[in-house]
Amino acid sequence: EVQLVESGGGSVQAGGSLTLSCVASEYIYSRNCMGWFRQVPGRKEREGVAGIDTGGGGTYYADSVKGRFTISQDNAKNTVYLQMNDLKPDDTAMYFCAADPTLFPWSGGAPNYWGQGTQVTVSS
Repeated sequence: EVQLVESGGGSVQAGGSLTLSCVASEYIYSRNCMGWFRQVPGRKEREGVAGIDTGGGGTYYADSVKGRFTISQDNAKNTVYLQMNDLKPDDTAMYFCAADPTLFPWSGGAPNYWGQGTQVTVSS
């Protein structure tokens, strides 16, 4: 059963914007914090990008995206968003939605739940 579904990826030029969406099942959304990770092709590791406490609204951002990306939530829709502004070629990656209690406060651990990913490509 698919429990996290991302959408909103695409191709943009540097300086452009995209908004990613992640719809979670009620079970997942009500029991976890939510976050976004990204993985560059050819690399094994996934970089944590942002996290949100869906109950309290607290947020975390990686230094590489602070001031450019914004994570937000819509509890009525069990959905989290990642608004990405001023995109750079280095932001090119597969972006994954994730859910785990440790995503806020950010612990750096591996989340229990993952989406299938959505590709973001930024051209110079």
